[in-house]
Amino acid sequence: MKIVELTAGHNYNYKEFILKGLKAHPDAFRISPVDEVNEPFPTTGNPYSFTLGAINDDNTLAGVVSFKTETANREKLMHKGLLFRMYVSAENAGKGVGRKLVEHLLARVRELDDIEQVNLTVVATNENAIRLYTTFGFEIFSFEKRAIKLKDTYLDENAMVLFTKPVL
Repeated sequence: MKIVELTAGHNYNYKEFILKGLKAHPDAFRISPVDEVNEPFPTTGNPYSFTLGAINDDNTLAGVVSFKTETANREKLMHKGLLFRMYVSAENAGKGVGRKLVEHLLARVRELDDIEQVNLTVVATNENAIRLYTTFGFEIFSFEKRAIKLKDTYLDENAMVLFTKPVL
């Protein structure tokens, strides 16, 4: 398995892969398959906006994760980035794919001198994801009750942060 950067033009069928995840795990994402259908590729392929893919030996995706600055047009918020759209397929779960993706993402982010923290959101009942993020030093800093509405069911959400530079 190898970790590579995915782009809009070279993405190992990203759209098909992420749609599969959205359909299989509707309770793990903020977005739905309907939201995703007409969306462009989620990142622009630069150091401040990139998507990584874990590629199997047969050149298929095993998992993906994306990063972007929280906002590209707000000077006071440029020190923050967002880890989002983390998904590992069921057949690759439990094999360390998610860990490798987060490791590679954080290594790239730490090369950016002006990014001081990485934020993410995770459904509060997704214990495996929370445990993974916690092993990298992410901490829960906020809890939102009923953050997501999935038909008639509400899902609570945690916001987590990892400071990549010393806090002064």
